[in-house]
Amino acid sequence: MTDPQGLPTPRLRAVTREVDAIDDVLTYATASQPLYWSRRGDAIAAFGEASAFAGTGGIAGLGFGPRWRALAAAAEIDDPVGLPGTGLVAFGAFAFDAGSQARSILRVPSVIVGRRGRRSWVTRISRIDAPGDAPDTRPARTEYGPYWSATLGPGALDPSAYQAAVRGGLAAIAAGEVSKVVLSRELAGSVPAGSDLRRLARALASGYPDCWTFAVDGLIGASPETLVTVSGGTVTARVLAGTAPRGADADADTAASLGLATSAKDQDEHLYAVQSVLASLRPHTSALAASEQPFTLKLPNVFHLATDVEGELSDGSSALDLIAALHPTAAVAGTPTDAALEVIRRLEPFDRGRYAGPVGWVDAHGDGEWAIALRCAQFDLDGSGSSSRIPLRAHAGAGIVAGSDPEAELLETRVKFRPIVDALA
Repeated sequence: MTDPQGLPTPRLRAVTREVDAIDDVLTYATASQPLYWSRRGDAIAAFGEASAFAGTGGIAGLGFGPRWRALAAAAEIDDPVGLPGTGLVAFGAFAFDAGSQARSILRVPSVIVGRRGRRSWVTRISRIDAPGDAPDTRPARTEYGPYWSATLGPGALDPSAYQAAVRGGLAAIAAGEVSKVVLSRELAGSVPAGSDLRRLARALASGYPDCWTFAVDGLIGASPETLVTVSGGTVTARVLAGTAPRGADADADTAASLGLATSAKDQDEHLYAVQSVLASLRPHTSALAASEQPFTLKLPNVFHLATDVEGELSDGSSALDLIAALHPTAAVAGTPTDAALEVIRRLEPFDRGRYAGPVGWVDAHGDGEWAIALRCAQFDLDGSGSSSRIPLRAHAGAGIVAGSDPEAELLETRVKFRPIVDALA
């Protein structure tokens, strides 16, 4: 059997069984290259590899959606648990830019351990013709390794150069190239070889429980922004655009929240992002609706303007199809999208890699949970660093619209860096 690209489709068997309660799912992930997804205590962790699709560039040109449907259609799935994250599941992380040299991957692990609410399970995935372990036995867990800290410094765009880039973005807006462009800057550093990278995921999940904590192929972070979720035909998304740092006390917090809610600049930035998501989802959905006014989302370090979007699938699209249609949104690229991408390529002297790209999971039904990879670090696990250090890069960005102030946008990136920088320390 071959997939839509003419490549052999492996026949997989996925067997899920409920097990006694599991407290810390993350201890079942691999220390050096964790595979993990969690939010509000619900979590799935995995290891091994039953199959994988990989390529360079963004999701739209990779054809992973049809290939995944072919793989799922050929699989034997024994899943009496039937919860989100059970059965045949693949974890994915995709590059931001179609021209990126970063690896995009959709990986089917061989073992998944999960918890949702009070229920826990183990899924074992193997080739149909290969012997498998007993499906209802737990795999071995691994205690956390020693604490570690990263070294970090300015990357290819230091603070003064970032302000110059923002001025370049404002010039592009004034020239009519774009209405909005999202510009990021970079931190570069390393961690000791042999570091237990699960500690970073654990710190982020503990500090930011309302965010999506993820670890996929060396990309580890905690994102507040839902790109899209698909569950039983229902599609949801949460759009974030417009940011203000939290205040030092309750009164300052109230003032910051009110200032964000009444900021014309931030409201404009947010509206571009909402319109981008609605335009991308409308061809695939019916009864698509968004709240009339954004609400203020409070996180430990910032306030965001947020709008929730919900609709019903009308064309049988999978979560992979929808992220290909949605990415990149105006929240992480700009408006119009193609023109904004050209401005980003001109003003950012680096490849974003998987920063601001889709990250999440998909199951055999096409359901799944996908976030935008923000508040994250990318670890080079392929050995390009020294034998004693693992290189890493982190990025943070801000939406530039008419009226943006370069110094204020730099401050916004500093606030957005805080979750990952604190966790790395």
